[in-house]
Amino acid sequence: MSNLKAIKREGTSSGSNNKLRSEGLIPAILYGGKDANLNISIQKKEIKSLINSDTFLSKVLELEINGKKEKVIPRDVAFNVVSEEPIHIDFMRIVSGKKIILEIPVKFINHPDSPGLKRGGVLNIVRRKVELKCPAENIPNEIVVDLTGTDIGTSIKISSVKLDENIVPTIADRDFVIATVASPTVIKEPEKPAEGDATTEGVEGEAPAEGTEAAAAKDGDAAAKKDDKSKEGADKKPEEKKSAEKKPAEKK
Repeated sequence: MSNLKAIKREGTSSGSNNKLRSEGLIPAILYGGKDANLNISIQKKEIKSLINSDTFLSKVLELEINGKKEKVIPRDVAFNVVSEEPIHIDFMRIVSGKKIILEIPVKFINHPDSPGLKRGGVLNIVRRKVELKCPAENIPNEIVVDLTGTDIGTSIKISSVKLDENIVPTIADRDFVIATVASPTVIKEPEKPAEGDATTEGVEGEAPAEGTEAAAAKDGDAAAKKDDKSKEGADKKPEEKKSAEKKPAEKK
């Protein structure tokens, strides 16, 4: 259990809270139980590492305020939207005999002892936290899931998790799944084109398109005929050319 020192604060205005933050303190409030709400502040350097942990909102702390110690649990943390620094914390007193509802983080152990994971299976985590109803004096830090003996296709349900006495999940109407050991995912690579495949137009040695040879032959025949006609005309004598011309119609 972590022990923290807290200081009473009188002012609650935004100006006084900003002054505390500039001095390295975080404004906070302590509530719950029979005692009145108490405005306090805590050194940021003493609690910052705890705030960044996954178990902070389910971790029992001991606050010392003016020599008096109280067991508390953090219930909420406010952060600056720009700097992401903590700017306010809510603490709740732990009252013996009362029950409290908390989200407890799940921890998986013995990965090497899972046959399914050894064969390349994947641990698919469905719930990283489970909401539990537990006595205020017996709050677990985490829910431990043992992966020993789990094979591909195994579903790990809440009923297979050992919980302390008087600790029960808030979901009571079904045996819900926490995680599964799934088959490995295989990604098939696209097939590569065979070597020597011609994919670009005009590649040397490429076969001409269908009909190209016929079109070329036709154009060649037409050109040959035109040349023959030109040659035939050139071989005629001037007299023959003249007689070949059309005569004008005779006048009556």
